[in-house]
Amino acid sequence: MLNTDNDSSRLVTDLNFADEYPQRVLVLRSKAAPHIEETPWHRHQKGQLVMPLTGVVTSFIDDKMWLVPPRCAVWIPSMVIHRNQISPCADVCMLFVDSTDLSMPDKACTLTVTSLLRELTTSLATQEPDYEAGSATDRLVTVLLDQLVEQEREAFDFPIPDEPILNRLALALLAKPSEKRTLGQWANDFAMSERTLARMIKRHVQLTFGQWRSQLHIVLALQKLAVNTPVQTISEELGYESVSAFITFFKKALGKSPRQYRVERWGS
Repeated sequence: MLNTDNDSSRLVTDLNFADEYPQRVLVLRSKAAPHIEETPWHRHQKGQLVMPLTGVVTSFIDDKMWLVPPRCAVWIPSMVIHRNQISPCADVCMLFVDSTDLSMPDKACTLTVTSLLRELTTSLATQEPDYEAGSATDRLVTVLLDQLVEQEREAFDFPIPDEPILNRLALALLAKPSEKRTLGQWANDFAMSERTLARMIKRHVQLTFGQWRSQLHIVLALQKLAVNTPVQTISEELGYESVSAFITFFKKALGKSPRQYRVERWGS
């Protein structure tokens, strides 16, 4: 089984061990240390599903950041470069999947995790990794794979460009999402015109500045909703002048109120 302390440490120290196993699925469960844990940039042949049971995982995949709260998971296709940041004391399952014959997305995406998929995953985390074809564990894996391809997608990504100026701007927005400074004010900080900065954002992010910042707010709002943060608190943390203003923004982006979205997606 792979949920002992020594094996869990392989999440950070041995990033390609899953490719050593010929089995279709390998599941590793780890309860993180009381501090943030991070992996360096890496890639592996098997696809990976990162599923926090408690806590939050931040996955950096290519040029985007994905916030992954409980009841969700991020899918990382085969050979896609990535790194993961695990919040203190998080309980996380990592599924390494041979996706050769699966109809999984060829680009990273966030998935809603059903109770059935979560229970299948935690059960497999207690099994020996070198199970035989046709065994009870292998049959459980078949059910898990059938469920995996049926999971609904979420929108938890925020583009973080490699371009130095935009990288600094993205990190500044992340550090203080309630920041209300205009594009012109940011441009002044970078000693460039507002038009030049706007064109740079559009070229590298494929969004306007307003759309880019709104995407961050949606990502953070969804992350907080998934762990039952009150709507009032989310509104304040994102810098909205009133709860109604935040609800209006959220409904315009996703077609329903924050509470409706939370009940429909996560049942609470």
